[in-house]
Amino acid sequence: MNNDDRFEPGDFLPYLLNRAAEESSLGFQRHYRERYSMLRTEWRVLFHLGRYGELTAREICDRGRMHKTKVSRAVAALERKRYVERHSCPEDRRREPLALSRLGSRVYEALSIEAKRYDAELAARLSTGDLKVLRRCLKCLIEP
Repeated sequence: MNNDDRFEPGDFLPYLLNRAAEESSLGFQRHYRERYSMLRTEWRVLFHLGRYGELTAREICDRGRMHKTKVSRAVAALERKRYVERHSCPEDRRREPLALSRLGSRVYEALSIEAKRYDAELAARLSTGDLKVLRRCLKCLIEP
């Protein structure tokens, strides 16, 4: 086997995607962790409720491709912080829709502004053409 045929972990697409996701996520983490003492999954749950409105934990899991245990812990933490409220569903007592509280909505709005700003910082590292190609390629990998 010559050197050109060797597997190079540093060029392995899943590895590169994971590293890029981790590095970019860590940069934004300071906004939700330092100001609001949130973990990544809590931010993701807050984002889904802020963006899409009332959802069940199962719907958040499905939309965000997150494990139910992590979502359950995040919801409990967000409830303790008074960012999220559970509602009852008289038609189906097993169903507990979640929604942002007033405080949670304010936190979501503030973090959305920071997220847009951070996204612009990341985007500024690339040319407009490269950014369009990157977004298109990532969407191709995400969508079946």
